[in-house]
Amino acid sequence: MSFRPPFEITAKAINLISEISEKIGIITALSDNPFHVELRKKNRIRTIHSSLAIEQNTLSIEQMTAIIEGKRVLGAPNEIQEVKNAVQAYDLLLELNPYEEKDLLRAHKLMMADLVDRNGKYRSGGVGIFDGSEVVHVAPPAGNVPFLMADLFAWLKNSSEHPLIKSCVFHYEFEFIHPFQDGNGRMGRFWQTVILKEWKPVFAWIPVETLVKEHQAEYYAALTSSDKDADSTAFIDFMLEIISKEIDKIIEHQNNEPINDTVNDTVNDTVKIILEIIRKNPSASYEDIATKTGKSRITVSRKLAELKEQGIIRRVGADKNGHWEIVEQK
Repeated sequence: MSFRPPFEITAKAINLISEISEKIGIITALSDNPFHVELRKKNRIRTIHSSLAIEQNTLSIEQMTAIIEGKRVLGAPNEIQEVKNAVQAYDLLLELNPYEEKDLLRAHKLMMADLVDRNGKYRSGGVGIFDGSEVVHVAPPAGNVPFLMADLFAWLKNSSEHPLIKSCVFHYEFEFIHPFQDGNGRMGRFWQTVILKEWKPVFAWIPVETLVKEHQAEYYAALTSSDKDADSTAFIDFMLEIISKEIDKIIEHQNNEPINDTVNDTVNDTVKIILEIIRKNPSASYEDIATKTGKSRITVSRKLAELKEQGIIRRVGADKNGHWEIVEQK
C-alpha cells in the first residue's frame, strides 16, 4: 500500500476550501488593477522579512528593502546573507516544480548558501526542536530522511486531495521530518507557497510566511497539537483559516487602494511608463500601451484621458492614424 500521511478533512476544512476558492476568483478578477504589480512587489518584501524574522533575523523591513535594491546596509553579515539568499530563492519561485524533490534541494541550496555546510543536502545527524531548554520534538533519525521525503513527494504528486489540503499536509509533514541541518522552518513555509502557486499562480504573491509571522504562537500551537494527535488535521484547519483571512485583507486592500499611499506611488510609476512609451513611439495605440504596461485597455484609456485633461499630453489627429505629443511644461 502506498504511503498516505495521517489526517482527516473536517467540515471546517471543506467550508474553508470553498471560501478560499471563491475569493481567489475575486483576486484573479482584480489582477488588472493598476496597483497589482506594486502590491506583488511589496508582498514579496514582506514575505522575506517575515520568514527571516521568524528565524530571529533582526534586520528591519527597510534594511531588507535596501539590500534587495543593492544598497549597502549595516548589519550582521549572516543576517545580510540570509536576505540575499532568500531573494535568490524567491526569484526562482515560479520556476520550481512542487513535485520534484530535486527542486526542493535546489531551493535549499540557495536559501542556506554560506550559512550551513550541507546546504542543498539532507542532514547527516539528529535534530530536535526546542522551546527554550525543553525539547518539544525529536525528528526521525537522519538515515530515515531520504525515504521519508521520497514517500512524501510521491504522495504529493499522486494524491487526488485538493491542493490546499496537500499544501498544508506537506508543510506539517516536512516540519515533522525536519530533513535539513538548518532552514527547515523557512523551507516548509516556502514549499507550501510553491505548491499553492502551482494550483493558482496568484499564491506566488500571497505571503504564507507573513501569515505565520502574524500568528506565530498559534502556528506553533497547531504544530504541537498535530504532533500530539499524530496527524495534521489541526494544522490543516489552522492554515486554511489564516489563508482565508489573508485573502480577505488583500481583497479589501485592493478595493480601497485609491486612498492608500502605495497607490499614489504606483500611479506615478504607471504615468512614467506611459510617457516613456509615447516618447519612444508617438504613434503607439491604446493596445500597444496596454501591452507594454501590462495594464488593461480600460485602465490605459482612463490614464491617458487624465493626462490629456492635465495638459501633459495631447492627441494630434484621429485615434486610428493620429499620434501623441508630450506637452513641454514651462
